[in-house]
Amino acid sequence: MSVTTATDTLLDGTHTVLTPEYVEFRFTLAGLYSRFLAWLLDAFIVFALTSAILTALSLVMMAFPGFASALGIVVYFLVDWGYAITLETVWSGRTVGKRVMSLRVIQESGVRIGFYHAALRNLARPVDRLPVFYLVGGIAALVSSNQQRLGDMLAGTIVVRERRLRVPAALGAAAGEGLLTDPLFVSRVKRLSAEEREVVLTAALRREELRMEARLRLFAALGARLQDALALEKPAHLSDEKWALLVAAALLPPKGKARSTPPRRATA
Repeated sequence: MSVTTATDTLLDGTHTVLTPEYVEFRFTLAGLYSRFLAWLLDAFIVFALTSAILTALSLVMMAFPGFASALGIVVYFLVDWGYAITLETVWSGRTVGKRVMSLRVIQESGVRIGFYHAALRNLARPVDRLPVFYLVGGIAALVSSNQQRLGDMLAGTIVVRERRLRVPAALGAAAGEGLLTDPLFVSRVKRLSAEEREVVLTAALRREELRMEARLRLFAALGARLQDALALEKPAHLSDEKWALLVAAALLPPKGKARSTPPRRATA
């Protein structure tokens, strides 16, 4: 889905994505302080993992004392890179530190990152860390309109705040609809891609934040897209929004479990 991007200068900093349907989704950029705290926690975890590995390799280091320092540096960087790249890839742009601080890395287009983006932004960390404590990366983030360090600029990523939302009652009410007991409908919904699921759930959870005109355009486009993706025709008695809400309801976890939503999105 092609998008155009824009930013404004609110206190926390924002990044706005404009969809082809001219619906704006706004992300709150993470500040340097929260990112630094997340990094501190991740750095502690990396240090602990590195120490554990070096302890396990202590016999080898005793046998080759001249290589002990070099081996320690190599192990540290391998653990550091592997920890960040792996978690950000499989955990939708989050590490343990980012999760604790409610932060997430996403692409500038507003969608989740993959291995390519996680690898690029993390392999550039040695440069961002120069000379100490991310001075280069911090300065780059301060002068960047999207608060990006050099690794983020290289990978086309941004770090944003996220918040947890409870599922609106309207989605729970949809559970009584007959479609949700139709095995064909449910099985088709479960085959939706991760990106399609994220779009549906985001639209459902954030719809009240949209202006009416934008809301109608969004669900009209989403309804048509879902008919193609599911290879099912929308029942005539359902509106585009109700159709999308039924798909969202079929994607929800069992009642009582909270869902972690994508980063904050709202209209301008």
